[in-house]
Formats: sequence, structure tokens, C-alpha cells
Amino acid sequence: MSSAKNQQMKLVGEALSAAIEAIGGQPREGQIQMAEAVANALTDRHHLLVQAGTGTGKSLAYLVPALVHGKKVLVATATLALQRQLVERDLPKIQPALEKVLQRDLTFAVYKGVGNYLCLQKMNGAEQDPDGEVLLEIGILEKDQKRLRAWATTPGITGDRDDAPDVDRRVWAANSVSGRECIGKDDCAFGSQCFAIAAKAKAQTADVVVTNHTLLAIEIVDNHPILPDRDAVILDEAHEFMDRTTQAVTEELTAARVERAAKMAAKHIPSKATIAFNKAADEFAEALADFAADVRNDPSKSGRLPELPKQLESPIRKVKEASAAVVALINADSDVIESDLMAQRARVKGATAEIQTIATKMLRPSADQVMWFEPTFSSLYLAPLEVSDVLRRNLLTQSPVIATSATLTIGKSFDAIAKSIGFVVGQDIDEESDESKGAIDPANVQMLDVGSPFDFASQGMLYLPRHLAEPGRDGPAKDALTELGELIEAAGGRTLALFSSWRGVEMADEHLRRVLAELKMPIITQRRGDSVGPLVEKFAKDPRSILLGTISLWQGIDVPGPSCTLVAIDRIPFPRPDEPVMSARSAQADKSGGSGFMQVSLPRAALLLSQGTGRLIRTIDDRGVVAILDSRIVTKRYGSILLNSMPPFYRTSDGVVVKESLKRLDKQFSEQGL
Repeated sequence: MSSAKNQQMKLVGEALSAAIEAIGGQPREGQIQMAEAVANALTDRHHLLVQAGTGTGKSLAYLVPALVHGKKVLVATATLALQRQLVERDLPKIQPALEKVLQRDLTFAVYKGVGNYLCLQKMNGAEQDPDGEVLLEIGILEKDQKRLRAWATTPGITGDRDDAPDVDRRVWAANSVSGRECIGKDDCAFGSQCFAIAAKAKAQTADVVVTNHTLLAIEIVDNHPILPDRDAVILDEAHEFMDRTTQAVTEELTAARVERAAKMAAKHIPSKATIAFNKAADEFAEALADFAADVRNDPSKSGRLPELPKQLESPIRKVKEASAAVVALINADSDVIESDLMAQRARVKGATAEIQTIATKMLRPSADQVMWFEPTFSSLYLAPLEVSDVLRRNLLTQSPVIATSATLTIGKSFDAIAKSIGFVVGQDIDEESDESKGAIDPANVQMLDVGSPFDFASQGMLYLPRHLAEPGRDGPAKDALTELGELIEAAGGRTLALFSSWRGVEMADEHLRRVLAELKMPIITQRRGDSVGPLVEKFAKDPRSILLGTISLWQGIDVPGPSCTLVAIDRIPFPRPDEPVMSARSAQADKSGGSGFMQVSLPRAALLLSQGTGRLIRTIDDRGVVAILDSRIVTKRYGSILLNSMPPFYRTSDGVVVKESLKRLDKQFSEQGL
């Protein structure tokens, strides 16, 4: 190791010690190991995948070397909770301590998409768009609009939706624009006051910029710069990045979106072209409603579509042609100079051009795309079958990428997630590829598991009941629900119960309210559309409560202590057979001579199980049980892969031992008044 590198590593060590002291923490071996690996990756410009188990303190382990690095680093997170933790808690706490060690000023910023910031031009425009007209039609929204307007005039505000008063989503939509609809700083009367421009300007000069997976994914797939230039990228919660990328670039066509664009065009640019656009929008809405009715009457027509349905082809073509005519009309008219009118036209053009683009793609889907129809909201979707190639080409060859999460291995191997992000694993890069000289090699990746400071084997049990019937398609079996009730009673409540379907949640709710009726155990049941935050907050406040929920509760829930001593999982969370993208990826693997089950379904289930079981032990003092009420995990050959993807709890199939342990824990907490 060179003397310069030795000095750099020494500086990282000193800075990490100062940061740990600043937050009142303790040094952890895994955290130190990870920080050194991140520093090496940044200095030597290679990629790094690092699995850092719960309690490692991975945020500091990458933030400190990123700040020591001295060049711009972009940090992308999957969840708003982690984004807030970084910019509101971690970075402000460690900044002064690191400035003292490094003897220079350090800066950080958060950057989001334009739609996350208030648009003063739209809020103060002379004429209302259809978004604003909704507020006039629905009187109860007026109070929210007044609150938002009052906030907009408050000195020093960021204009960021996350800092704004809590208002109805329709009120926010009426006062914000998408990136496509923004007129730009130079032509906008409010350009000098623009919140999005101010946020971007701050991000351009910051040492560390925190953003989200979605914005980074859009930039990568479109290959068009949105975010500031950077020397390296850190992907936190990296196990979600492939799915977030897929979601970010999934096209959606609905009657409401088309009608909104058509109404905007008719209001601001009345012409024969906009009349034709509105007529096409009406015909499309009617055709989509008829198709939705057909699907509801014949469920076999739902889900993945091998091609665009014939009855939608002509209406979508008319939408494409009509929207293209409106865009051409706007482009041809360059006489508008008044800023308010320019902004209105920019919004019309953005909304209409987006409809034109989506309609064009829907009419000519490629073999590497998946199309499906969702009848509940009458939505037509088009998603890429794979995103790993574009991630490799537009992300991994451009700058070092440090990907980290508590769960990056499946069956103790990094390969599945590494490949999904685009890393080259177990094969050589094509030497004839057209990658430019100086590009970073996507095969030059270090993989590291720094473990966890928790002693999972002594802190938790993994209960694997063999006697339960295998779950069917109709939800949990009767004996599984009976077992769940007995476990919850033994635990005295204190349970997070995770289900792979809404049907499972509903069946458990009905069963538990009956069998636990005489016990003082509040049952908190997630319903469709519920926000996760308030549910978890309610669960954490009452140690004897029971929280029942589906997939959105499997990840990111952090409830340490006596409120969560039992995590129950109803079944192995294999993807549903009718889930369009996953089933298409599975079919592609089978077609190419592989196994869709082993390459797609099993890794997905292992990842979710690892995340779900990770909800139990959140601190060094936590104790409890994870119960998986699906006997296949011990009776099927693939069970070992799933088990090896989870924390190394003490395993047992003895229900008596498990229930006695839960009773003892409940007694201890009760004696402490918890």
C-alpha cells in the first residue's frame, strides 16, 4: 500500500472515530471494515457490494469515507425514511466533527424530481389548469389550498413537499409540475424564486448529494443528465434498486391521463387539433372502459398481455396522432413571449408529448417488454423485461458504484442481486464491446459481508413448524391460523404478522378477533391504501398490540423493544403466478434453458423472507421469535437456500419450547411495566 493511500486510510479511521463520538455511538468491527472497503473502492475506482447486517451502522460507514474522499458522491436511497435520516440526522450530526478532522468545510444537499417542489408559476398563474379546476369543484380542498399558499409565502422555506403542510394529493398536483411541463428558469417569471432550481443549485456544489432510486433510475434509462455530476454513486437499500428502476421506467396509459392532457390543450390552445385530441381522448376512455368490463367478466383476460388488444389499438393510434398534431402546433407557434402564456404552453406541450410518447410505445412494444392491464383502475402498463443491461451500460461503466444493504445475499451468494444490478459475475466482458476507453469495468467488483454485531442465535428463535398443512391459493390454512393465535396469546400480543396477500390479512383479522376477543390485545389491521407510517407508529406505542399487514410492511419497519417480540410470516412469499413482470422474467429464464423458479421466483422469495425476518432484532437488547407458518421451508429441497438467506437464529420445530419462551419474555416485560 502506498504512503498516500496509508495516509488516506488513517484519515478515514480518524474521521470515523470522530463521527461515532459525535452521535454518541460505539466502534463496531463491521462498520470499520465496511468504511475501509468503501474508502478503497472510492480511491481505486472499483465497484463494491457490501452486505451490512442490522446494527452495523452502514450509513456512517459510507458517509464518512465519501466525505473524506473530497470529490462529489451521490447517495441514492429507496425509502423516504432513510433519505430523511441521512439529511436531517446523520449528516448534520457528523458534519462539525468531520470538518475539524479534515480541516475544511463540508457540504451536503438533497435533490429530488421537479414535481417534489412547489411551482410558484402554476400557483400564481392567471388561469387554472384542469388540476386547479378540481380544487374549485371540490370545496373541501379549499382549506388545504389556503394552507399551502400561506406556507409558500413563508420566508426561508424549501418548497419541498416533505416539508410542506400535509395537504390532499390533488392540492399538491394543482401547485406543482413534472420535469416535462416545467418552462425552465430563463423563461419563467418566477425563475429567480424557483424552489426546484434552488435545490439543484445547492446540490451542484455539495460534497454529498442525497437522492432517490427513482430519479437515478430515470436518468440512467433515459441516458439524460438530471442529477449533478459525480465521482461515485452509493446505492443504499440496493436490494430494491432493480425493482425501483423497473417501476420508474414503466409506462402507464389511463383515460384520466389522456383526458387531462386533452383538457389542458383545449383550454390554452383552442384549435381544430385540440378538438380532435379531446375526441380521441373520449373514444379511448370509452374503449378502455369496455375492455375493463370484459376483463372483469372474464378474469382469464387479466394480467399479462402478449400483444396490444385489438379493441384498444385504433383508439390508441388516434390518441397518438392527435397528441402529435397538438405538439406540432405548439412547436410551430413561436410568437408567444408573455411568460404566463409560455408557461401554460410548456405544461400543455409536456403533458401532451408524454401521452404521444407512451401511446407510440404501446402501439409498438418490443420483444423485451412486458404489457399488462390492471382492471381496478383501468390502467395499461408497459415495462422492460430486464434493466440490468442498461444499468451496466449507463451506470456501472461511468463511475464506481458502492451497493449496500442488510440483505444482498441469497443462499450466502451475492450473484443473483449483483447480476440484477448489472454487474458481470462469473463471465468475461466481451472485448469487442463498444464501451469507451477509460470506462469502469463492471466485472471489477469486490463483494463483502461484514456481518452484524447482533448475536442472532442467542437473541432470537426461528420457529419452523413441520406439522402444518402446505398453504393453498385461498390464503392461510386453518391450522396455520390456529397456530398464529396460540403464538400471539403466548407472546401477550407484541406481534408483527406479515402476509403475502390481502386475503391472508383479512382471514387472520377475522380469526384473531374471534379467538383473542377476551384478551386486551389491540389488533391493528392494514387496509388497502393505508399509509405505513401511522400504522407502525400506533403499533410501536402499544406493546400489547398486534399489527397485521402485507408486502409494504415486510421491509424498512424499525420497532425495537417489547412491542415486537414475535414476527409471524404466513407463507414463503413466492411471486404470484399472475404478476406480469416476474412471470415474464421467469418464462424467459425457462425458455433460455434455465429455471425460472431458481433464477427468479426463489431469489425474490429469499430476499423478502430475509427482509421480513430482519424486523425482529433491531438492537442488541432485543429478544424474540420469528415463526414461518409454511412447512415447505423444511420439507422442500429449496428450503435450505431460503434458510441460508436469513439471520442465523436458533432453529426449532418444537412449538411447546417456542410458546414457553414467548410467555417468559411477556412476563419479563410485564413485570417491567412494558
